[in-house]
Amino acid sequence: MSLYATLEEAIDAAREEFIESAEGGNDDEPPVPQQFNLQKYVMLDGDIMWQAEFFEDEGESVECLTLRSGAAAQAIFDGDYDDEEIHEEWLGENTLYEWEEGDFQLNPPLDTEEGETAADEWDER
Repeated sequence: MSLYATLEEAIDAAREEFIESAEGGNDDEPPVPQQFNLQKYVMLDGDIMWQAEFFEDEGESVECLTLRSGAAAQAIFDGDYDDEEIHEEWLGENTLYEWEEGDFQLNPPLDTEEGETAADEWDER
């Protein structure tokens, strides 16, 4: 699992990975992403990290939630997206919180200041 500090870095890495995986194919046509998946993580120290994925077929997922499909996935792949819009549309209940290194859950841990802050934000929704 590769996590990135910014949404842009996560999307760039996903784009590169998608292109690399498609280069193994024999088709002369470049692959077209039909699905864009994204996951937001809150680390123990309070840092926000992102993971993104592109897929040629809809309905695929490794570790992230499907955010866009079809032409919308292609637009993100092409760099035609607004970071702020994606941040605003992200549903808080889809965020994963680190409980201990490498262990993520949907609810924040309550035994840290960061966890208490996240839990307070969760309750406000």
